Amino acid sequence: MKKRLVLTLATVLCVGSFASCGEYKDGAKPEPATEGEAVAEETGKVSDADAAKEVADLIDAIYVQKWTEDTDAQCKAAKEAWDKLTDEQKELVEGENADPDYFGRDTGDASKDDPLNQDDIGENEILVVSFGTSFNDSRATDIGGVEKAIAAANPDWSVRRAFTAQIIINHIQARDDEKIDNVEQALDRAVNNGVKNLVIQPTHLMHGAEYDELAAAVEGYADKFESVKIAEPLLGEVGEDATKVNPDKKKVARAIVEQAVADGNFGSLKAAKNDGVAFVFMGHGTSHTASVTYSQMQTQMNKLGFDNVFIGTVEGEPEETACENVIAAVKEAGYTKVVLRPLMVVAGDHANNDMAGDDEDSWKSMFTADGGFESIDYQIAGLGGIEQVQKLYVEHTIAAIRSK
Repeated sequence: MKKRLVLTLATVLCVGSFASCGEYKDGAKPEPATEGEAVAEETGKVSDADAAKEVADLIDAIYVQKWTEDTDAQCKAAKEAWDKLTDEQKELVEGENADPDYFGRDTGDASKDDPLNQDDIGENEILVVSFGTSFNDSRATDIGGVEKAIAAANPDWSVRRAFTAQIIINHIQARDDEKIDNVEQALDRAVNNGVKNLVIQPTHLMHGAEYDELAAAVEGYADKFESVKIAEPLLGEVGEDATKVNPDKKKVARAIVEQAVADGNFGSLKAAKNDGVAFVFMGHGTSHTASVTYSQMQTQMNKLGFDNVFIGTVEGEPEETACENVIAAVKEAGYTKVVLRPLMVVAGDHANNDMAGDDEDSWKSMFTADGGFESIDYQIAGLGGIEQVQKLYVEHTIAAIRSK
């Protein structure tokens, strides 16, 4: 900053006598300091850019998957620093993962959500484990909807929450001062409360990497309870190939299509088909062997006669679920109108950005850029808010409770 100020003063002294000042270094004229930077240098105040960078660094420090003893203080410091910025400075926040939306985006009212981190659990606990979302409305409606349904069906059990994504936990804590347990914290809470019978209900779609990691974490606590059981994820067991389906997949397929048709006011799936409408459900995708689940869901749609329903994934794994391949499939089938909807428990970042965002790599943008469709609409709603999906989670929880 000092160097820039000195160069600026030198430039002023050289006006009208450039030759006497000699050549600029590397032949390039230095950029003059802005008025704000010059004032900041003279007064000792932090410049807008430096103030924004400080906040960006604090955000990047908590954008991590591991909790430490410093995490709570770091979350608090990041928010306090953000609150001190002017509106202009907030727009300058940019880091490896930081941006103005981290604190500035309105995702709903966090006070409507219950983190379910209370003690006084009792001997029987159902721990509902989700990846998590920082979108407040979706967290309350989708994850909270599943939790409430499980609690209503099991009044003799205490229902508690855990998220597997520490990055999301930190985001919510820093922005909204809402503390959600990670899996280890939730398990420790259960132990400290004297829980004897623990049932874990994952809200994951499948037996994928996150489910495996959860099972491994729970295994380390197995000797601390009289019984520990892990219930099935939403879509049940993974079949050996794309042709294998099961009753869970059939129930989910019916439920999500019925809801999409209702939300779009189409009257029926057949009516939508006759109007040239295709429904595209966008999942996350995975390199895990469980990725075949997405292919099985497409098989299930076909078996039900849902010819105008297509399954895709953000990650494009399996390959046929990549956006460009789904676009080609929809066009080949002759549909000219598209309705996008997430195949995810929550309508969070992926639904709002990867599916319905304005960036050129969003699904909405890619379908539009193709130029082969009359209209591209979308429905931002998670699976967790669908009553029939909630009932299926309840069935899985009860089955686990009753299992030997």
